[in-house]
Amino acid sequence: MQVGNSRHNYSWHEKWAKLPNSNSVKDGWAHHGICVSKTGDVISFHPGEPAVLTFDENGSLKKSWAAPVENAHGMTLVQESNEEFLWLADNLTGRVMKTTIDGEVVMSIDQPDVKAYKEGGNYAPTDVAVFEERFGGSGQIIITDGYGSSNIHYYDKNGTHLNTINGEEGDGGHFATPHGVWIDTRKSEAELYIADRSNGQIQVYGLDGTYKKCFGKAPGASWLHSPSGFASWNNFLIVAELRGSRVTILDLDDNPVAYVGENSGAFIYNEGWPNVPHETLSPGKFNSPHGIAADIDGNIYVAEWLIGSRVNKLSRST
Repeated sequence: MQVGNSRHNYSWHEKWAKLPNSNSVKDGWAHHGICVSKTGDVISFHPGEPAVLTFDENGSLKKSWAAPVENAHGMTLVQESNEEFLWLADNLTGRVMKTTIDGEVVMSIDQPDVKAYKEGGNYAPTDVAVFEERFGGSGQIIITDGYGSSNIHYYDKNGTHLNTINGEEGDGGHFATPHGVWIDTRKSEAELYIADRSNGQIQVYGLDGTYKKCFGKAPGASWLHSPSGFASWNNFLIVAELRGSRVTILDLDDNPVAYVGENSGAFIYNEGWPNVPHETLSPGKFNSPHGIAADIDGNIYVAEWLIGSRVNKLSRST
């Protein structure tokens, strides 16, 4: 099955990831991230165990290991010299962990000591971004509290808290479920992209916390629905839109060039959404895109928020 448009065409691989055939998978609440290693392995999560799962290029389970978190809601791979590390954001316990690719914990960042939490605010981190040294950064770590106070926290590479922003610094307004974060290194100056999901927009900040712009929700020109997470390939930004039930592709100037797998109105008309019976799912149409990643060839991997899980692969054709 082909999806996309003439310039961004993909072959849809329904339930590409061959998940373990266990009751904890079939009945488990899948609400996690996904990422791709430099070797092309796809890394995802099984919350029922909980375990980190690694799949090969055919979607077969290659290995797994016990996770130090209850939920890997956000999953980010970074490279330091020749070694890869995995960042896991756990919204259930408020833990953010850095591990080796095989599961050894090397760093943990707890709730920051800032005003929002002293006044009773909840802390539920949903994603992590790292400004890697190989891209000109200093290892700066950025954590978004997407399900708690809707703040975003900046840290140095050692986990020391540097700054907190909440969206009121610019024209975008206070963040509302800033679900995902991503550092854009495509241009001369790196920027932080924020999936401001409940506001239906993307906000852009500098790595120093300075507001740059927001887009996708301009009066009379709203074309974003519910941006939830980011991936990239070449100069294209790939956005998972949860309630829009689609993947949106943007060019270098942040203009939309394709909507892929769109299933408009799924969250409105499907009772119990996102946790609908699997027999009602349609190949070629998303239900609830949540975690998203892309490999070196531009293939896209999408983990949906759905009991029993569905991880689809979109193989880039053009």
